[in-house]
Amino acid sequence: MPWSSRHLKWLVDTGERLKTIDGKIVEIWELRHKKDDELLSLWARHFRNHYCRDAEIDFLRNGTGYSRKEYLERIKFPDVAAAPGPSIRSGDFGEILVADYLQYLLGYWVPRSRYANKAVRNESTKGCDIIGFKFLNNGKDENDDIMAIFESKAQFSGTRATPRLQLAVDGSAKDLVRKAESLNAIKQDLFNHGLLVDAKKVERFQNLEDRPYHEVYGAVALFSTEVFDKTEIAKTKTKTHPFSKELFLIVIRGDTMMYLVHELYRRAADEA
Repeated sequence: MPWSSRHLKWLVDTGERLKTIDGKIVEIWELRHKKDDELLSLWARHFRNHYCRDAEIDFLRNGTGYSRKEYLERIKFPDVAAAPGPSIRSGDFGEILVADYLQYLLGYWVPRSRYANKAVRNESTKGCDIIGFKFLNNGKDENDDIMAIFESKAQFSGTRATPRLQLAVDGSAKDLVRKAESLNAIKQDLFNHGLLVDAKKVERFQNLEDRPYHEVYGAVALFSTEVFDKTEIAKTKTKTHPFSKELFLIVIRGDTMMYLVHELYRRAADEA
């Protein structure tokens, strides 16, 4: 299997909690990544397969004249230097890490189709950032099933913090409108890959009125330690969010995060 969760051992709940201006709790997590070639290679493979499955890359690159590395760098991955490539890289990285958090730490099923279908590599994918599903009670009471929709915003460069958590909250507030299209996109991708059982799982969440379930929302801001600012986080407002009571707020910080992002992309291409 191309997927790996071993890098999640580096994602640590610090136990620190902040409060927003309207009293919402913000969990503070830290990504304590290290120089570990084996683990970084597993993570890079996991990362690469979001954009292009290893089982499909040779077919897809045929006709281009590119090697696997060239195909990934020129067709699939955001650019390493030319704007807006680096910011797209940090955004995609943040979304994938949050998807891993939802799946491997919180126990949601998170389909991975968002990045492989990009038509333009240096653009963000439209729709909800991360959607996860949880099926409870072995199907005996569907009303207990949960759909989680999380928005993530990253800042891994600069000299001062920007309101990334507020931007994540504001983006999350729009997910009520984007939900239907995002669910359809996930279902369609699963169907196109012949994963009909999984597509039917998504279908269960497409009509809240007829088949009720619980919804939870999350807003996540990711920072390099150099621009992590508690004061800026505390300014975040959540009361206008349509699901403010079901809204989880998380900040993930880590050292040299942009270096880590570029290193993952480099390894993902070199080791394809």
